Amino acid sequence: MKFISISEAIEKKKGKIAVRGWIYRERGSNKRKFLILRDSTDIIQCVLEREKFEENWEEIDKLQVETSVEIEGIIKADKRAPTGYEISVDKINIIGFSNEFPIQKDLNEELLGDRRHLWLRSRKMTASMKIRSAVLFALHEFSHKNGFIEIQAPSMSGAASEGGSEVFEVNYFGKKAYMTQSWQFYAENFVNAFEKVYAIAPSFRAEKSKTPWHVTEFWHYELEGAWMNLEDDMNIAEKCIVYVIDKILKENKKELEILEADISMLKKVKSPFKKISYKEAVEKLRTKGHKIKYGDDFGSAEERSLAKYYGNSFVFVTNYPLSLLKFYHGEDLKKPGTGTNFNLLAPKIGELVDGSQREPNLDKIIERLKKAKIDLGASNWYLDSRRYGSVPHSGFGLGIERLVAWICGFDTIKDAIPFPRTPNRFNP
Repeated sequence: MKFISISEAIEKKKGKIAVRGWIYRERGSNKRKFLILRDSTDIIQCVLEREKFEENWEEIDKLQVETSVEIEGIIKADKRAPTGYEISVDKINIIGFSNEFPIQKDLNEELLGDRRHLWLRSRKMTASMKIRSAVLFALHEFSHKNGFIEIQAPSMSGAASEGGSEVFEVNYFGKKAYMTQSWQFYAENFVNAFEKVYAIAPSFRAEKSKTPWHVTEFWHYELEGAWMNLEDDMNIAEKCIVYVIDKILKENKKELEILEADISMLKKVKSPFKKISYKEAVEKLRTKGHKIKYGDDFGSAEERSLAKYYGNSFVFVTNYPLSLLKFYHGEDLKKPGTGTNFNLLAPKIGELVDGSQREPNLDKIIERLKKAKIDLGASNWYLDSRRYGSVPHSGFGLGIERLVAWICGFDTIKDAIPFPRTPNRFNP
């Protein structure tokens, strides 16, 4: 018989079928064996009666979790089965034996990390990775529908884009090279050729942070547009988030159910998002008992709290003091001393998107670089975007894992990436 997926078998509802996959759960007695079979689409209960398999019952009775098998039989509805259907098995072909699968219910995070390549087989991780894939696809789709061109930039360069100590240095044929922290320097030059560009690629941050919301290698959705101001930038970011969530609600209902995600919270995500200034944010935090003053940067606790205080929803915070911003952030001439920048904060997560209208004036950038005692060195080519036909432009970066974790309701972004990298883990 031709093999079909388990989800196709369930859709068929009755009749003779052939499926294949891995044993997800098993139990039984001396007369009957129950196998819960999984493939990439779903799970289904399979019942093997001893009287049909007397010759090889001893082998069948010893089948363990993650053994791969091919099964033929009759599918029928059964409310007692996990997915409402079961297969009465007529034929089984054992493909690959599994013995004492090393993933048990009570493993801690460290041991699950050691066995990450096997933990990906769990329903939780399978559902998570499917949602991650759908998020990535939706971001590509959104970008193209809005006229943005996908462009790639190197993962290594001769200088750090963001600077500071949070950069990975590598030996590049006897010379120092650095893993990219962002594609932004390239993006700001791309816009002079393509006007509207985006990329989805890994970024690397040598942060020794051990919080649930940080990894040293994460995936970045970054977008840049010529002629875009701060309002345009926030509008695109907002539409992007709404588009992705709507897409997931429509196309990933099964995965959301498996993860027991709060679908009602996802359905509440609508435009427009709340917008407040940094100054307003500080005042709100102080009224709620936070010990913070104007000029202080927000920690993740303050960011999560702000989202909670403003309706437990997404909130834009704009116009941070220039002293907290990078040299390329623009200055809001209507509010001197503050930047044309924003952070989009999400409930339970904190910062989800970081964006700004960039400073288009070369002289001002050079002045800021001198004031901050920053020598661009090998990255001086970046300033060619201002030397030769500078235009107003804006962009942002969105953390893929943070968005996936928020959608799924995870307590850590480590569940939103296949193989998380942290200061203490770079294997498997």
